[in-house]
Amino acid sequence: MSVRITTLSENTAGSFNLLAEWGLSILVEADGGKILVDTGLSFSAAYNAVALGINLSRIDKILLSHGHVDHTGGLLHILSMVKGKVEVIAHPDIWASKYAKSPRGAQAYIGVPFLREAAEALGASFNLTREPVWISDNIVTSGEIPMITEYEKIDPVLCVKKNGEFKPDPLWDDQALFIKSEKGLIIILGCAHRGVINTIRHAQKLTGVEPVYAIVGGTHLVTASAQRLDSTIAALLSAGIQRLGVSHCTGLPVSAILARTFGQAFFFNNAGTRISL
Repeated sequence: MSVRITTLSENTAGSFNLLAEWGLSILVEADGGKILVDTGLSFSAAYNAVALGINLSRIDKILLSHGHVDHTGGLLHILSMVKGKVEVIAHPDIWASKYAKSPRGAQAYIGVPFLREAAEALGASFNLTREPVWISDNIVTSGEIPMITEYEKIDPVLCVKKNGEFKPDPLWDDQALFIKSEKGLIIILGCAHRGVINTIRHAQKLTGVEPVYAIVGGTHLVTASAQRLDSTIAALLSAGIQRLGVSHCTGLPVSAILARTFGQAFFFNNAGTRISL
């Protein structure tokens, strides 16, 4: 099975004619279908698709990895390009009132920036579920990801507002896309808020496939402690990953460490990156 991955939106751009924007959007073409994982912060994914000559009028599925603005904010722009209705797979908690604490203690809203009805008016058919969704025999969404490792913790600055109170966000809506290939698992991450190693272990259990061939996307290691980073790298090395394409919330310093550690297996996954696996 051929798997083609194109990053439509990311913090950085790989070409002069593309837009860079904080966030992430990755187009996956596999098993005869097109799946868009996240939609970026605003219009950059839609713009870059046109610049790259990619036709988004036919998308089979959209997966929203979680309910943060930098992964959902471009949905209306994408929907305006799609002909007809399209299934949007997401966890029910994407509609939670999500905030982030600033260093000074203020709360900034970082949730979905539009009403559900606005997306539905443009053709979104929401499939809100806590469970994995098998898109084909080889492609499945993660559903809720269990917290298994001791060293992976959810960023404490992330919170939800409920009944007028701010509480830590468990990020149950954090999801990923798993693809079974002849070479092993291909894992597409949004932010991996619940931990990249937790996500890998969940993928292995869900699919029954142990080898991990490739990981592409955000790892949320930008704020990781040295201990967590060391433990994560050790687990990634033991998994025998052959392609590691990080971006977005990984952060440049951590990306540099991963590049040095994984050598030719590493690539920096910015807007415009196209790979076939």
